[in-house]
Amino acid sequence: MAGERTGGGSVALMMVAAGRALTRRVEDELATVGLTLRHYGALAHLSHRPDLSYSDLARRAGITSQSMHATVRALEAQGAVQRTLPGHGHAARLEVTEHGKQLLAEASAAAERLDQELFSGLNEQDRDALRVGLMALVPAQVRGSAQTSDSDGS
Repeated sequence: MAGERTGGGSVALMMVAAGRALTRRVEDELATVGLTLRHYGALAHLSHRPDLSYSDLARRAGITSQSMHATVRALEAQGAVQRTLPGHGHAARLEVTEHGKQLLAEASAAAERLDQELFSGLNEQDRDALRVGLMALVPAQVRGSAQTSDSDGS
């Protein structure tokens, strides 16, 4: 666009600033369905991989296992996750309940509304290019799960 500076500035620093602003917007949208970004992430991962341990979930979220335990406890209190204990010496299995699946669907709809609002100025080709570029920055251990979430709408 005329008069706008397009070549200067650190892309990394612009992404950090944009990421912070976007995180606030996403948190606000998720709050309308009773979730935080951390809750949504844990639910989305568990909906695809109920065999994930607390440590696996924490690693994917970039938080400590203790923080993930608190996150899962909050999801259990909401009725979104159910822990099944298979017996001594076996890890608990964390399963997304029907209520949790409903919350995921509502959160996905909120994210879609936000996408429409934020990226309506981009054509489909530009949105696809942005998606590909951003996925290249996603750490390998979460890339597969993020792609699975995108493909099924959760």
